[in-house]
Amino acid sequence: MKKLFVKTKQQQYWLDQLASISESIKAEAKEVDEQSRFPFEAHKLLLQIGYPKLTLPKEYGGEGLSVYDMVLVQETLASYDENASLSLGWTLGVVGELYEKKLWSDDLLSAFAQEIQKGAIINRAASEAATGSPTRGGRPGTNAVSREEGWLLNGRKIFTTASPVLDYFLTSAWIEEKNQIGFFLIHKDAQGLSIEENWEMSAMRGTSSHDLVLKDVIVPSNHLVELPSHPSGGKINGWILHIPATYLGIAQAARDYALHFANHHQPNSLNAPISTLPNVQQLLGDIELKLYQARFVLYGVAEAYDDPARRDLLANEMAVAKHTVTNLAIEIVDKAMRVVGAKSLQLTNPLQRYYRNVRAGLHNPPMDDMTIIKLANAAIEQQKSNENQLQNHGE
Repeated sequence: MKKLFVKTKQQQYWLDQLASISESIKAEAKEVDEQSRFPFEAHKLLLQIGYPKLTLPKEYGGEGLSVYDMVLVQETLASYDENASLSLGWTLGVVGELYEKKLWSDDLLSAFAQEIQKGAIINRAASEAATGSPTRGGRPGTNAVSREEGWLLNGRKIFTTASPVLDYFLTSAWIEEKNQIGFFLIHKDAQGLSIEENWEMSAMRGTSSHDLVLKDVIVPSNHLVELPSHPSGGKINGWILHIPATYLGIAQAARDYALHFANHHQPNSLNAPISTLPNVQQLLGDIELKLYQARFVLYGVAEAYDDPARRDLLANEMAVAKHTVTNLAIEIVDKAMRVVGAKSLQLTNPLQRYYRNVRAGLHNPPMDDMTIIKLANAAIEQQKSNENQLQNHGE
């Protein structure tokens, strides 16, 4: 099925690159989950093939992958190790957005591109315990005060995914003198910056999304790199599709395991493997159907975003893709476990890991409730607009 979505030689090249390191990544994934540690071996291998620069435009020395391309490689990587995929996916997404939207000055973008070419890893640090997801508009407690030597930052961020290997933290803070939120580019070696290793979760344990602690951190004046004029989550950003791509990869891995099990498991009460049973075939067929549904939504939205003629027509489609894919992925993993039965709950079985990890997608932005409310409001406003147009036309 997936071959249907491979359209270019460049895409196939990167899928082949990932396949060449897949066994090592898969071998580490179980240990990463059990030990709740970062997938350092996968990270090293991905750096060796140049993964961080995939979404850096070619004019800046990168590979220039589109959103569609990114989704394809992220889904594939997640089918090997979902923790590695989500962790590295944030760098792909941040870099893609930065350079597409030219969020920084030209000089800083050019200088930072050299860091990315050398394998630098970056992620936004925006979530806080008191505010929850930044997409809900809460004002950060982290604050920045202007000083003669730069900006003085103090605060704490949660959910700082890939914190053990991040070279740069793109950190939000409230700037009282400007009465708005700004984003500061902070290097990992900044004095006063520390990581509190407190990621104690049952899902996505290997993302090491620890707390970032900033205590009297001085940031150069020109590293106040963004002063957003819109609320977080208010601007169309196709690069967030790396998130549902990861959860689709988990669903694919669960499907592959269940299918292999069904084709090889034969109780002594049967004359053939359980894949010959109608009830098992019903489950496997449902899994295939849901994978088709998820893929066509995800890749369809990515393709629309990459098309300049259609991008301006997009409104809530990114959120629709995330909602659709993550919820279908949860259903797929559940059905895969029904195929395998009680063995799927054994700690040695990867399905129990997929079951825990796939549910984390519900808590990545945008949240399901926000997506549904936005769709409802958009439909209501569209109906009102249509009625007004008809009324004006009649007059």
